[in-house]
Amino acid sequence: MTTPLISIITPFKNTEQYLNACLDSIINQSYQNWELLIVDDHSTDTSHDIVRAYAEIDKRIRLFKNSEHGIINALQLAFLESSGAYITRMDSDDIMHPEKLSSMLNDLQASGRQHIALGLVKYFSEDGIGDGYAKYESWLNNLTQNGTNYSEIYKECVIPSPCWMLHRDDFINCEGFSLNRYPEDYDLAFRFYKNNMKCIPSKTVLHNWRDYSTRTSRTDDHYAENHFLELKINYFLELNYDSSRPLTIWGAGQKGKKVAQLLKQKQITFIWICDNPKKIGKHIYDELLYNFEYLKELENPQSIVSVANTEAQRDIKNYFKTRDMKAMVDYFFFC
Repeated sequence: MTTPLISIITPFKNTEQYLNACLDSIINQSYQNWELLIVDDHSTDTSHDIVRAYAEIDKRIRLFKNSEHGIINALQLAFLESSGAYITRMDSDDIMHPEKLSSMLNDLQASGRQHIALGLVKYFSEDGIGDGYAKYESWLNNLTQNGTNYSEIYKECVIPSPCWMLHRDDFINCEGFSLNRYPEDYDLAFRFYKNNMKCIPSKTVLHNWRDYSTRTSRTDDHYAENHFLELKINYFLELNYDSSRPLTIWGAGQKGKKVAQLLKQKQITFIWICDNPKKIGKHIYDELLYNFEYLKELENPQSIVSVANTEAQRDIKNYFKTRDMKAMVDYFFFC
């Protein structure tokens, strides 16, 4: 195998507690032909000084200051300064497995262009991992082990934001970090899907993902659920919606209501169905709620499912199977 340059893109802001562990994990990679483009997004702690000290010793580490504000601008600056044949992203509070770069590069060189290399992820926290993050880790890793990440892309972000790698030209073809849309990692995952970037299965934990209370994805308004749903609807209408088929929303909870609002704003006609007897026959936003069995009366419908309960989702999937309906063609789980 050849030893091309890998560009590692890393923004940071006020992560002084975690930077040493992060940078050490990069320096200690078994694959050594890398450059780190690391951008300070207006830190007010000692983060900048920590990175500068590393950069003075290791010239592969190139430190920049974000002249704009926000993670997307920082990512854009880092990519603009990069020159590697392969691109990957790293978060400044996480830790790489020593074989991360080597493993992903080997996968890409074996598979060729139009592929994205992935690895399994492991959450860790000084305060312990909550049930929600444990379930997300298990769900995400199961998809990655089978290379079926896109099969549930409308549920959650199916590409771990700090654990992917692809060829530079493929990254550019997917518009990279050039679009100012949040959540930026989920938007990028949709563009990988849109451009048919094939996910290479992985069975190895390559990334240790740190969780803590002040993590950006927990605190920044850009990562609120409303942004996720709006992003999902926009890509669904672009990539999977068939306007010649009747569209239903299954579920009238908080997410179902938001989906309905977004579709009405875009003047997309839909039929609202649910299995809650307290809501069937009532109107929400001037839309009548039908019993889910109404699906049988529709010719070749598509369905957005906004029901979050795991057991209910299982029952809904079984119902679709009895109707010979296929996931990502006839029905799409949005949670």
